[in-house]
Amino acid sequence: MASSKQHTGERSFFEQVNIMFDKAAAMTDYPPGLLNQIKICNSVYHMEFPLVRDDGTIDVIKAYRAEHSHHKNPTKGGIRYAPNVNVDEVMALAALMTYKCAIVDVPFGGAKGGIAINTRDYSEGELERLTRRYTFELARKNFIGPGVDVPAPDYGTGAREMAWILDTYSSVTNNTLNAAACVTGKPVGQGGVRGRTEATGRGVYYGVRECCEYAKDMKKLGLEKGLEGKTVVVQGLGNVGYHAAYFLEEAGARLVGLAEYEGAIYNEAGLDLTSVVTHRKETGSILDYPGAVNIPNSADALELECDILVPAALEGQIRSDNVHRIKAKIVAEAANGPVTAAADKILNEKGCLILPDMYLNAGGVTVSYFEWLRNLSHVRHGRMSRRYEEHSARRILLALQALNNTTVDSERVDSIIDAVAFGASEIDLVNSGLEDTMVGAYHEIRSLSRLHDTDQRTASFISSIKKIATVYIQMGIFP
Repeated sequence: MASSKQHTGERSFFEQVNIMFDKAAAMTDYPPGLLNQIKICNSVYHMEFPLVRDDGTIDVIKAYRAEHSHHKNPTKGGIRYAPNVNVDEVMALAALMTYKCAIVDVPFGGAKGGIAINTRDYSEGELERLTRRYTFELARKNFIGPGVDVPAPDYGTGAREMAWILDTYSSVTNNTLNAAACVTGKPVGQGGVRGRTEATGRGVYYGVRECCEYAKDMKKLGLEKGLEGKTVVVQGLGNVGYHAAYFLEEAGARLVGLAEYEGAIYNEAGLDLTSVVTHRKETGSILDYPGAVNIPNSADALELECDILVPAALEGQIRSDNVHRIKAKIVAEAANGPVTAAADKILNEKGCLILPDMYLNAGGVTVSYFEWLRNLSHVRHGRMSRRYEEHSARRILLALQALNNTTVDSERVDSIIDAVAFGASEIDLVNSGLEDTMVGAYHEIRSLSRLHDTDQRTASFISSIKKIATVYIQMGIFP
């Protein structure tokens, strides 16, 4: 998928982020110098290194790491493997990470990295070698470390790559005690946290669900309160798109359209996500799914009739050249930057409700924060409290039983106690913390939106700017 700038002459991705920032900044009373400090990208590392291919030939690999803001340390952000990775993209994504962390009160600065490759063109061994070399280059320039810069998975990467990064970093650092905290999104057996894989998609679900709970907001869109029965189109069935679709479907929404790079499918009566994924594994494509209409051009799925559109692929998917054909009433930005600045303005004028990426896909960094804390504390979440909670709940239930009467079937009472008197496991705590974070952040954004009579993206930027500005002021850098 090519960039919006290539197609329409729109500004670069980083420029578009800054246009949206400037709109929100104008609604604050901070001095220009402070606002410019928040907006700039502090440092960018562009590297090139050789990769010996399996056949003995040599490729020169281009890679990047951008650290947008050091107002809080460490910086935090994913690493993506994609052919169109470039310096402008990683700067823009790092900036969004800064604002995203501020919105959900995660104490990180923003960063982002990338390697300009198509993963389908490389073997597993080649991917491992280039990942390890990339990690070594980051370590050599002090662009990685538990208190410095903490990468995570992004488009084209996952737990496997994070495990390689951890292993490489551990071999070159003197800080072996806390080495596991140098990267998040790791396998659970190597310090990862349960629930991280589905965290971003689950966060998207929590955000959309919370949005749909406001009857007044839904009435303006001509919709009923709640997710039940709302039609949804999801673009991208990677980790984020799949899990967002899964939780939305589980909550009663109707998936009518699904899109992947090979094309899209549509069925007004609804699609069964699990069945579609099985079909794709068996055939190599979501196309020709029984009962669905094929849409050869994947991007055309964005223009389908639906209540909620979830772009979960790459940036620049809704642009000035296709925005007038978008029919969704809610655009839930599961990807980073799927709507360009020009398209954002048009959608708002049309009355479309946009749930901005810098809020909606913050589930990943929120749970990454939990993983980072787990690695630094060296204690699994819930380990010190779970049995205590179980025993406390059991004592309360037994006391209630005694107060009630003594004639109730004891076996039935015991079965009830066993069913409800249990402590929270790690994944229970992670999901609870994620839900609380997403719900609280949405209430804040919606309140700011109403206070300033503006859209939710601008309100999100206002929230970020206020929180980051407060840090700089407290440092004494700005009056």
